[in-house]
Amino acid sequence: MSRLNAADRSYDIVLFGATGFVGELTAAHLAAHAPHGLRWAIAGRNEEKLRRLRDRLTGATDGAADVGVLVADVSDPASLRELAGHARVVATTVGPYVQYGDALVAACADAGTDCIDLTGEPEFVDLTYVRHDARARETGARLVHACGFDSVPHDLGVYFTVRQLPEGVPLTVDGFVSVDAAFSGGTFASALGQLARGRQLRAAALERRRHEPRPA
Repeated sequence: MSRLNAADRSYDIVLFGATGFVGELTAAHLAAHAPHGLRWAIAGRNEEKLRRLRDRLTGATDGAADVGVLVADVSDPASLRELAGHARVVATTVGPYVQYGDALVAACADAGTDCIDLTGEPEFVDLTYVRHDARARETGARLVHACGFDSVPHDLGVYFTVRQLPEGVPLTVDGFVSVDAAFSGGTFASALGQLARGRQLRAAALERRRHEPRPA
């Protein structure tokens, strides 16, 4: 985030989709653990729900009284551009992403705003690369997908394991996970959507392959 002057943006982090299931969990975590001085806001399409959420956060954590409220809707590209212009980082929980995520990524790529999401949808990841990677490189925006449960624990587990092993030794890592959890409604909707879009998923992967430079 150092490439952006903090004074250029109103907030360090804006959480978009804050009143949804995962959004509220994320907002509560931020309210409880945000470092001192972090400027952050919650965003979504319903201002009344956002203000009620902020009141609940304030009741649980004194520092949450300073949390901003921004109104934006995925069906209104102008509101998303304004949202991206306020933030150094936008974290979005609004899915299914292949249906609702593209306009926000476009706004962030154009504004030089970092954008992170929870997607597990390969089609969306590939389409984001094809449509927005070039512009994001021009503006310095970093577009980071899959920052949720289905990726982070596994990535960190592999990273930790490899660091315990000798360097320079060929290795293969097999991963296993056991959880006591259930699908959220959003995750279930995303999974159903991808299962129903096999042809589009394959087309997006081929399109990305045509655009993305291959490693030497």
